[in-house]
Amino acid sequence: MISHPQSQENLVEHVESLAQLMDSRFNIPGIPAPLGLDTLIGFIPGIGDTIGLGVSGYIISQAARLGLPKRKLVKMSFNVGIDWLIGLIPLIGDIFDWGWKANNRNAAIIREYYEKVLRPKPPVDVTP
Repeated sequence: MISHPQSQENLVEHVESLAQLMDSRFNIPGIPAPLGLDTLIGFIPGIGDTIGLGVSGYIISQAARLGLPKRKLVKMSFNVGIDWLIGLIPLIGDIFDWGWKANNRNAAIIREYYEKVLRPKPPVDVTP
């Protein structure tokens, strides 16, 4: 588990950046919502979704390094599992992947945990 506050924050920012790259980095004219590399590589049958699964697994491993509880890691794994399983279906899976954005969902889980549990709290002034 990473215990240094600055290292924790850097890791959260790294995961958010990677999630955005995979799920929502690119705005394409005529496409109503941004898409990421995960959607693009998903068009490569079988292999594309498996590559995306590897990156998603890395994000979950970083969540574990931060000490997220097991139930949150299970929820993140569920997000990725659904993304991968449905992503295997040609075309339908690619459309689903574009909307599901498992990496962004998981980065949000990590950010929420960081903000509520890990972020250093400012000292409370108790002088009368």
